[in-house]
Amino acid sequence: MTASDLIDPITLARELIRRPSVTPADAGAMDVVETALSGLGFACRRLRFGEIENLYARLGDRGPNFCFAGHTDVVPVGDLAAWTQPPFDAELRDGVIVGRGAVDMKGAIAAAIVAVSNVIGDGGVNGSLSFLITGDEEGQATDGTRAVVAHLKAEGEQIDHCIVGEPTSSKTLGDMIKIGRRGSLNAWITVHGVQGHVAYPERAANPAPVLVKILSRLDAHVLDKGYPEFPPSNLEITEMEIGNPAQNVIPARARARINIRFNPAHRGKDLIDWLHRETLSTAEGFAGRIEIEATISGEAFLTENDAFVQLCADEVLGALGVAPVLSTTGGTSDARFIRELCPVIEFGLVGATMHMVDEQVETADILALSDVYQRVIRRYFETFSPAHSS
Repeated sequence: MTASDLIDPITLARELIRRPSVTPADAGAMDVVETALSGLGFACRRLRFGEIENLYARLGDRGPNFCFAGHTDVVPVGDLAAWTQPPFDAELRDGVIVGRGAVDMKGAIAAAIVAVSNVIGDGGVNGSLSFLITGDEEGQATDGTRAVVAHLKAEGEQIDHCIVGEPTSSKTLGDMIKIGRRGSLNAWITVHGVQGHVAYPERAANPAPVLVKILSRLDAHVLDKGYPEFPPSNLEITEMEIGNPAQNVIPARARARINIRFNPAHRGKDLIDWLHRETLSTAEGFAGRIEIEATISGEAFLTENDAFVQLCADEVLGALGVAPVLSTTGGTSDARFIRELCPVIEFGLVGATMHMVDEQVETADILALSDVYQRVIRRYFETFSPAHSS
């Protein structure tokens, strides 16, 4: 790939899709990004944590620093035989690219890089531009953006605003911008009992009925009725496990996993404390013990609907003729880590086929997204650069 390829985001998107970067593999995807950004004059730093390749690149040494963030890793292809085209060939037919990562989110990375290249070429950067690209968004998300953010904070790196290029559009490009996300908590609840013969229950302590009571109590609880800009929090039972192959044996252990998606009415630690109280209260008098293992993958957050958010929404409307809904729906994203550095929104391609067989993107959408990103960058520096705001 040469610098001239950067004029065409379709070429760059296809080059990225051809790298089978299923988490934690990189497969050269980060090299493609680094080569493109280095060719534009960015100072690129590869930050490897564990098995994960990450990249932080910056052009300029003064503020404000406007950042694009995203991930080059992708989910597995699933049933390979179900694909109509090889998932990493990035075939282009009738204006559509089919391939794993096309919308989530290699197409958006290509659009952002080309948008930046055009603004640089026109001398429109009055501050700094940066890219924070990870290879661990689809995995455990411990050695990717989370680790890079901690590293940048320790260095005192200043990022003023950020766009994450997740596929936030719902049906039409530009119809939705994410301005926040609910938090996520996973917990295993294990009830340890006493194994015994089913004919002699007095000699055993059956953990299964206790676990059922605990889950029933948790499931019936209304966490809240919603929060401004957020839907109600919800608790879901996602797995139950006893693993008892014998029909005449009272099991020694019963285990279940739950997930809680929570709005800013809660903090993860408080929900863990609540789980402990509810569980122990329900199991009171049981002749066994209860164990809870809980992890918080991210706290709920909301980016204030301020001048930056309105700037982005205005440019989407101006470029696409669509007034985006400002939303907090959906799962988690790396924005939950970046918000520790700066205000962050998410805006990208239509996500209808993400994680699906025959994931695909219209080339027209990549071109249009790159145009929106260009407009946002230009207006950003016009609005937030000291030379313009003074």
